[in-house]
Parts: sequence; structure tokens; C-alpha cells
Amino acid sequence: MDVKYSVLKRTYDLHRIEYEEAALRALRSGWYILGNEMETFEKQFAEWAGVKHCVALNSGTDALILAFRALGIQKGDEVICPANTYIASVIGVYENGGTPVFVDADDHMEIDADAIEAKITDKTKAILPVHLYGHPSNMDKIKAIAERYNLSIVEDCAQSHGATFNGKLTGTFGDIGCFSFYPTKPLGAFGDAGAIVTNNDEIAEKIRLLRNYGSKKKYYNEINGINSRMDEVQAAVLQIGLKYLEEGNKERQKIANRYLTEIKNPLVQFQVPYAESNHVYHLFPVLVQERDRFQNFLKEHGIGTAVHYPIPPYVAECYKEWGYQWSDFPNAARYARQEISLPIYAGLPDEEVQYVIDVINRY
Repeated sequence: MDVKYSVLKRTYDLHRIEYEEAALRALRSGWYILGNEMETFEKQFAEWAGVKHCVALNSGTDALILAFRALGIQKGDEVICPANTYIASVIGVYENGGTPVFVDADDHMEIDADAIEAKITDKTKAILPVHLYGHPSNMDKIKAIAERYNLSIVEDCAQSHGATFNGKLTGTFGDIGCFSFYPTKPLGAFGDAGAIVTNNDEIAEKIRLLRNYGSKKKYYNEINGINSRMDEVQAAVLQIGLKYLEEGNKERQKIANRYLTEIKNPLVQFQVPYAESNHVYHLFPVLVQERDRFQNFLKEHGIGTAVHYPIPPYVAECYKEWGYQWSDFPNAARYARQEISLPIYAGLPDEEVQYVIDVINRY
């Protein structure tokens, strides 16, 4: 059997007619930037998240960059970041001149909230929790620390659409929640797209200016901005995706539950969620000591996998001037060297899930 890691067309086919109708509606409108489709999606996503504002953008990376820009992060400012994350999280800080200050991961594969306080200095301005794999960080502890030290919180929710901690949605704990709608995400567009959510009127207005060259009216540039606008076609198809987001999350949770209960191989270690969390399983990460051997074994049996993230940003070549060593963050280093993600997506057939389980149990 051939089990690909991800097949986007299967997810598209689940609601193909509605996606196509939405795209054609946007195309036939004759208006393709900053139009009704984007405004409608912003209203729908803000309502879904239970917040006052959603500002639609070109990508999740732009959401992070503009979030920190709106907060005034600049050279000399420090932002607490997880040592294990995708590099886009760090880019959001670095592009504004800020300095990422890394904190190691805990046993749940999230930023160790108990280690944050020791990294706070008089230069610290914000904390960036990243809800990796669709699993929320320990937001109760992080929020308490932020309030104690008067720090901003920017949540990286690129993978956690619909995940909750103690019943509260990720993206709604801090000052700004940043979302990616990259096609593979729980809520995915058919190209690049992103957004921020916030309850702060001033922040929302500033990001609306920043995304459109710093202007409300063409040629009247009030601040120094960039071009980061969600196009109308992506906004239209995201309205359909949002309609079925909960359904897709439940399907991935069902697959994850099968993996958790039916994979019996002691060489394969699972991520352990917090008791207070609702994991939406954008990814299904497992840890295996001989990862290459395990991955090759699955490949030989026709099963595709992916590795997230083999080179943590603190040792990325582009940031080598920071002088970090792999050993500086042992848990992050272990996850980078042992993590491998199994197939999990809306539309993955039951027989393929069963085949993955059977092959892993034979490893």
C-alpha cells in the first residue's frame, strides 16, 4: 500500500463544489484586493475566535512580523521564544530588530513555562508562545508571568486553529494571536494567507495600516508600512474552510486517538498533552531514537512521513552569530533529532490509517 504523508486534494475534494463556487464568486466579482470577501472572512473569523478584530494578511509570517511591529518591538528589545519551533516564529522578532531569548522545551514538547521567568531581564518586552503541532502551550502559567512583569504576549497559532487550554481558544490569551492559513494547516487556503486576531482597537488599526503601505487612503501614507493583503480568492475559500474547521479537527483527533491506542511499539514515544489542553493534531509527532532507520523502514513499506524541525532556529546557519550550541537546550535538541510526523489529515482513509498502525507495530 502507498500512504502519502499528505494529500491536499483529498481534503479539497471533501467540499470541492463549495470551494469552487466560492472561488468563482470572487473571480466574477471583478474586485480582487481589499474587498467584500476579505471583510466577510475577517468578520467570520473574529466571531469564531470570540474577539473584536481579525486583520487578514498575506501569510502567517507577516502576521508575526506585523504583530511585533505594532507592539513597537525594536533593536535592544528582547522577546522570550521557544527553542523548538519553526524559524518563522523567530523571523517575526528578528525582522523588527528584536533579540529572541530562547527557553527550552518541556516534557510536552512546548515551551517550558516554568523556565521563562529566569530569562526575563529589563530588556524583555514580550513572550512568544508557539502552539506546536496543534497542541497549546501552558497559557495559564505564561499569562500569569506576563501580567506579573507587564509583558506583552504574541501567540503563534500557525498550527493550532481550534485548540484550547482550559476551554479557551489559542490566540485569545495574549495581546495578539497570529494565524497561518498555509494549505496544510487545519484551516488552509489554496495559497499563502494569514491573519492576526486581537481585542485591542489600537493594535488592530495599526496592523490594518501596516498591511497596506501604511495608508487608509491611497497615496496618503500615515506610517511606514508594507504590502501584506489577503487576496479575495483566498478569503472566499477560507470562508468554506472555516465552516468545516471543527469537522476536520474532529477527524484528525479521531485518527490521533487510533494511533495513540493501537500503536503498541515501545520504540515509538508519543507527545503527552497537558491535562488542560484540547489538541487538534495539525501534526502527529512521535519520537524515535533511531529516526532515520525508522523513517526508512516506513518508506520501504510505502508510508510517507515528515520531520519537524530538524534544525532548531537557535542553531540555524543564518543566526550563527548568536553563538548557540545544540547542547544549550537539551530537550529542544532531542526533539529535533528524534521527532517524526505520521500521516494525519482530513480525508485520510481508514484503511491507510490501519496500515500505518500495522507497519509501525512490526518495526
